[in-house]
Amino acid sequence: MPLYEYVCEDCGNEFEELVFGDETPECPACNSSNTQKLLSATKFKMSGGSISAPTGSSGGSSCSGCSGGNCSTCG
Repeated sequence: MPLYEYVCEDCGNEFEELVFGDETPECPACNSSNTQKLLSATKFKMSGGSISAPTGSSGGSSCSGCSGGNCSTCG
């Protein structure tokens, strides 16, 4: 069950949705079906043959700059 990120073309809401097959989800904010799948980059990296999650610039695992955890300042 892949989890994809979408943006609503009508209201601009960004959301994640579990998607089966080629179905296009409705926006949870405005119920519009005018949504587009977003390309997202993973935050995991390969290091010496193993996969690890990056740490923030302060060495912690959470972003102190925002509550979303995926802004450009999260490292």
